[in-house]
Amino acid sequence: MGFLSGSMTFECFRISSTQPRQFGPEHVEILEKFAIGESKSFANEQARTGFLAGDHLLDYDFDLEKNVFGDALHFAVRIDTNQVPAAIRRAWLQIELATLTADSVARRPTKAQRQEAKDAVEARCEEAAGSGQFQRLQQFPVLWDAKNSLLYCGGTSASASEVCSDLMIKAFELELSRLSSGKLALEWAVKAKQRKALNDALPASFRGDVDRADVVWWDGEKDNYDFLGNEFLLWLWWRWETQGGTIGLSDDSEVTGMFARTLALECPQGESGKGTIAAEDPTYLPEAAQAIRTGKLPRKAGLILVRHGEQYELTLQAETFAVSGAKIQIDEDAEGRGILEDRIEGLRGLKETLDLLYQAFCEQRIGKDWKNDLDQMRGWLKTKPRARRT
Repeated sequence: MGFLSGSMTFECFRISSTQPRQFGPEHVEILEKFAIGESKSFANEQARTGFLAGDHLLDYDFDLEKNVFGDALHFAVRIDTNQVPAAIRRAWLQIELATLTADSVARRPTKAQRQEAKDAVEARCEEAAGSGQFQRLQQFPVLWDAKNSLLYCGGTSASASEVCSDLMIKAFELELSRLSSGKLALEWAVKAKQRKALNDALPASFRGDVDRADVVWWDGEKDNYDFLGNEFLLWLWWRWETQGGTIGLSDDSEVTGMFARTLALECPQGESGKGTIAAEDPTYLPEAAQAIRTGKLPRKAGLILVRHGEQYELTLQAETFAVSGAKIQIDEDAEGRGILEDRIEGLRGLKETLDLLYQAFCEQRIGKDWKNDLDQMRGWLKTKPRARRT
């Protein structure tokens, strides 16, 4: 059931085109029009994509009651591939070459024999594709939130997100943009009239030994500020450790948080490698402290956030702002359709909480107080950040 049951994994897209206030039969009809249809083998290696109704891998029963929740539309996208794995291709090639050179003294294939072997492998691949031997069917959930102009794609791989966005653009003629950490910072800067200040932002040097840091996973292109996602997680670590776990937000609410379960760190210069730490609170471990002292930055972290009495557990990828394994609370008294509606509202609350927390960071990072925060973070990094919990 995708976003309607279990933990949630997603990337978000902003919808900038005109949207409906409520969803109706016409939207369900478009889902049916672009449905993937019955699973059949196909002989080419191009992926087939289309919509599903969302309950399972073979659910083609779209319905207003099942797919529409007022200002939210829930469904799924399926990707069918029929590609022979590269390892299998190589194995078949070796078998063909061994057969062709069996009577050769040198056992070294000629150019003609190599071509013959390749042709035999291609023929075998065509046969395997026609039989559906390597056919693979994948689905991931999608939630269109018209209330907040957001599209949640329930897969964090680049290919899944691209398929989702391309299909939505084709079917519903939407204008979409992926909400990475850089895009979210840009949206904040436009609203806060801080666009020029953001344009001048460069990766910070937390060790203070250079004016700006190199970040090997950042392409440095104009309007790409995804490096701020890494700095956001490090800033959270510093704030929660030195000033307590509660941060005030722009809507006058507060969020209390901590790191939990997992923490992935990597050297931004690409020199000292990367590693992942798993623990109840990984920031308590001495190896985590040592990693950030040597200049590593967080790339992914497990978080627990509490706002308005609601607790959210999730893992956040710093640059893409993709969320995985998110757990939300729902009303214990909710029943039937009310449970599903509560989960959608819980997802909205999680997204809003994350965005407001990130905006609090952007206000500091792009504002006049950043130099003071940066100096304090550099001093914090020179000392042992935290002793092991006893």
